[in-house]
Amino acid sequence: MVTKAVLAALVAFAVAAILTPLAARFARRIGAIDAQKDIGLAKDATPLLGGLAIFGGALVAGLLFLPDNDRTEGILAAAALITIVGALDDRFDLPPVVKFAGQIAAAVVLVASGVVVDAFTFPFLHRVELGDFGGPLSVFALVLLMNIVNFSDGADGLAAGVCAIAALAFAVIAFDLERRTAGTLAAITAGAALGFLLWNFPPAKIFMGDCGSNLLGLLLGAVIIEGTLKTNALIALVGPLVVLAVPLLDTGFVVLKRLKYRRPIYRGDSNHFHHRFYRMKWSTRRSILWLYAWTSLMAGTAVALRFIPYSERDGTLTGWALLMAALLLLCVAVSLYLIWVLEIIKLRRLREWQLRRSDPDTSEHDIDEAVDHELETGEFGQVRT
Repeated sequence: MVTKAVLAALVAFAVAAILTPLAARFARRIGAIDAQKDIGLAKDATPLLGGLAIFGGALVAGLLFLPDNDRTEGILAAAALITIVGALDDRFDLPPVVKFAGQIAAAVVLVASGVVVDAFTFPFLHRVELGDFGGPLSVFALVLLMNIVNFSDGADGLAAGVCAIAALAFAVIAFDLERRTAGTLAAITAGAALGFLLWNFPPAKIFMGDCGSNLLGLLLGAVIIEGTLKTNALIALVGPLVVLAVPLLDTGFVVLKRLKYRRPIYRGDSNHFHHRFYRMKWSTRRSILWLYAWTSLMAGTAVALRFIPYSERDGTLTGWALLMAALLLLCVAVSLYLIWVLEIIKLRRLREWQLRRSDPDTSEHDIDEAVDHELETGEFGQVRT
């Protein structure tokens, strides 16, 4: 089964890599172009719809390597639905409520096919049966994950690389838990994302768009439900949170900041991790490589957690527990350090407060220009409190 999963990943990779340039041409022909924005990092207008290539890779590999049953049909149907909704949004900029309805519809299709959490296990405590709440909770979790991936897709190669790393970690965990179908789906997701990444790595020739970010979020959600949450393993609930810690933290900080300033949650801004790296004069490549490394560290720790011996039969429990504690502390330390580095940008915070106090409609771009000018010239405006 592992060999089969590797072949599935290679097929998804190849198909996505071949289809991505075609998706870029199609996007240009129909006008699905991401123009330069104040909140974006792209230097040129870039075609969208890269998610079509990701879907193509996942579809071909899924039809060839996933079992022929209702669950597989539901996964592929939901993937097709969310890809279509996302593609329409990339071209016509759908209202938020329409996009949200499309996400819910895709999640409902997935849950109706049997991809649903009916119970989960709290680490070291007990199993919780969800009963009738399993379906609605699964829909909520799937929509949440789609939006998390969508929110984090703001720099060349970021979402594709992070999702590929996460999918590879979930594949290892799923196969160790003997959830072979979920492991194969995770491998397919990783392969399709990496095939697209060949063209999306900075400087990107194409963006995945909403059709790609929502699709990857949906596929990862299906993998998590089928691969871990339906098991009694202690890693079931903790694993996904650790693997996806970076996009979870990024989205959490952004949403809290938007709520703090009473801005619509769905309206984009330049407060994501990659934007803050950019304001520190980091290149796009350097920024995403740091985020890849951070994600890999968290994903590797989650995989290692699965292999901890929880029995003292071999007398190594204490040693393993200490090793994992050290790894977890390292992850926490790196996370706190990076968050501190990204958050403590005193000059920009001060200028943002001053400029918005004088003009509430000041854009993020105007603030960045003011800070860049002061740093370059050394002429800092008077500090007024």
